Amino acid sequence: MNRCTHAPAGAFFAAAPARRAGLLLALALAASPLVQAEALPRAFPDNALRGKMTVTQPPEIVLNGQPARLSPGSRIRNVNNTLALSGTLVGQALTVNYTRDSYGLVHEVWILSPNEIAQKRRTTAN
Repeated sequence: MNRCTHAPAGAFFAAAPARRAGLLLALALAASPLVQAEALPRAFPDNALRGKMTVTQPPEIVLNGQPARLSPGSRIRNVNNTLALSGTLVGQALTVNYTRDSYGLVHEVWILSPNEIAQKRRTTAN
């Protein structure tokens, strides 16, 4: 006696092209905010400064030629605005925007794209 009254799982896609098109449309709409977010310029805080950063031995960095330190819980964001680990950046000279915490430690860092580097930003020198 066969008690299976529903179609096999593969039959859903074979028997219903309209459903397949609807599923593809739903996936495309779900992914569209991600594409739009990449096109938007990043908004940096008003107190963010521009500098040259090189990670030496995390949490130790060189910022504008001076030794500095990353704060506990510091965040480094790459050009795609995703988090980057300081250990993966050792030895790279990067142009960044950064903020300091109340103790003077570097707390937030944004690695800049060439378009963002072209925008003027205040540095520690001026």
